[in-house]
Amino acid sequence: MARETGILADRAIAALFESGRLNSERELDRDQIQPASLDLRLGSKAFRVRASFMPGPSHLVSDKLDRLSLHVIDLSQGAVLETGCVYIVPLMESLALPADMSASANPKSSTGRLDIFTRVITDYAQEFDKIPAGYSGPLYLEISPRTFPIVVRRGSRLSQIRFRVGQSLLGEPELLKLHESETLVASKQPNVSGGGIALSIDLSGDKDGLIGYRGKHHTAVVDVDEKDQHDIFDFWEPLYSRGRNELILDPDEFYILVSREAVHVPPDYAAEMTPFDPLVGEFRVHYAGFFDPGFGHAPAGGRGSRAVLEVRSHEVPFILEDGQIVGRLIYEHMQEKPASLYGSGLGSNYQAQGLKLSKHFRI
Repeated sequence: MARETGILADRAIAALFESGRLNSERELDRDQIQPASLDLRLGSKAFRVRASFMPGPSHLVSDKLDRLSLHVIDLSQGAVLETGCVYIVPLMESLALPADMSASANPKSSTGRLDIFTRVITDYAQEFDKIPAGYSGPLYLEISPRTFPIVVRRGSRLSQIRFRVGQSLLGEPELLKLHESETLVASKQPNVSGGGIALSIDLSGDKDGLIGYRGKHHTAVVDVDEKDQHDIFDFWEPLYSRGRNELILDPDEFYILVSREAVHVPPDYAAEMTPFDPLVGEFRVHYAGFFDPGFGHAPAGGRGSRAVLEVRSHEVPFILEDGQIVGRLIYEHMQEKPASLYGSGLGSNYQAQGLKLSKHFRI
């Protein structure tokens, strides 16, 4: 039985498209709707802008683009987006949300693992990645590659959006109760505070001592639409434990690390990782924060799935130690159980994962 409040599942997202609440320049791709989110597709042009901006309550995004745009790039045949630059791309999808429905956006997992900084913007926005209830209008994506230059094209999918009705977050007592019955994180003594359940870093290493990867500079481009395209060592420096089980994060370097705990998202829930927690250190641990229903769920083939962490230190070097808390997962109710769970025939790339780079790199 469906709840009155909660995150919309795949069938309800499809119904938004059918009712005209969700519109697009062309039919949705076959695999565009995920269990609790919708992938967003780039339109046919990108605007290179001087700097990131917020439209504010009195302006359309197009008003700002008229003033700040430096160059317009045709994406119909593919184009390179360079590191250190900011681009605004109109998306194929637009919204006409009902008054009781809001939405939020986040980079896709593969986007975060390439260190591509993305944020969805709406007209009159006062926050990035937040779409207020009742919003009607276009969607834009701000894109800023941080480590690798990338190739994108019309239809590339870098970001995803979730729709929700009412209050759906689990409070701490409810979260603890759910953990007791479903084991949300594989921890004997779960740390539940700040509305979420803690995850810690694994720096003990695998059987070969591998603890993570650091992104290289001055690499070739990565085509965001191609899988198994590149040799890992052309883009990444492997990092190994040297017996101390710690890692010094250099400022403005990008790291792929992994959580110590396996993560479980039961079918009637969705989760999100807080991207930055100043209480645990001056670093960001996750760009792509959505965990769909079924992630880490044993019947969906996800037993033992851990959270891959996209880590970037800010301002000063910072020492991470094995087992240190690095972020928190918050859980939300689904309105109803999705028709398909993450990992169940959806082409999910990261079910049952350990330490894993994005799908673009050959194992």
